[in-house]
Amino acid sequence: MGARANPAFAVAVVVVPLALLAYVLTTGSVRAHTYVHVMAGVLWTGIDLFMALVLGPVLGGLAVEERASVFERFTPKMAFLMPTLAAVTIVGGITLALRLGYFPNADPWLALFTALSLLPALALIGWQFDAFGDRRWRVVAALAAVGSGAYLAVALPEFAMTTPAVAVSLAIVAVLTVIGFGVLLPGEVRLYLEMNSADPDAEAISAIGMRNAKLSGVQGAFQLAIVAVMVVLRWGGA
Repeated sequence: MGARANPAFAVAVVVVPLALLAYVLTTGSVRAHTYVHVMAGVLWTGIDLFMALVLGPVLGGLAVEERASVFERFTPKMAFLMPTLAAVTIVGGITLALRLGYFPNADPWLALFTALSLLPALALIGWQFDAFGDRRWRVVAALAAVGSGAYLAVALPEFAMTTPAVAVSLAIVAVLTVIGFGVLLPGEVRLYLEMNSADPDAEAISAIGMRNAKLSGVQGAFQLAIVAVMVVLRWGGA
């Protein structure tokens, strides 16, 4: 997939954001941390909204073969760019809230967030690839379930309410994580596999691509909602 995306592009859009995240998590200032989180979020949200509001309708007016041709060029790049932006935004946001003291009683809430985002995402991945009978998926799912369960067992006894804005933010981010990593990213992998099959099915490529474009609109709506929550968190009302 990296070759189809252009290796330089694939490396840059993964390494640069992750390097910036590593920097702000270790030695960067609060200002730098805020900048990385906000800019990653702006790009993530903007691309999702562009996909849903501009690209999706344009592609909807094309013939199936033309749509498939666009997705064959577009998908490999998105498969590297969007998960990276999502991860940097989410990790950067949670750690920034902790750093600024906006996230009291964090451990139990993070344990809940981990379980409610990781396990459904894995279930959706298994469903999309018909992998419930695959030993590799079962091993990963079992490890995730045990790890999440252990985290919950350790953290939940200390459960206490956090701020309403943070609770709402975590709920929205959990939904975004499940959609992004449980549906959109596996869809892009399925597109890639179909593109590289012996007899690529233009109908399947077009259908998965259009589904992802529509789901990008759902993502964008949730992302706009979380922006509103962040305003409340930063300037009061929570």
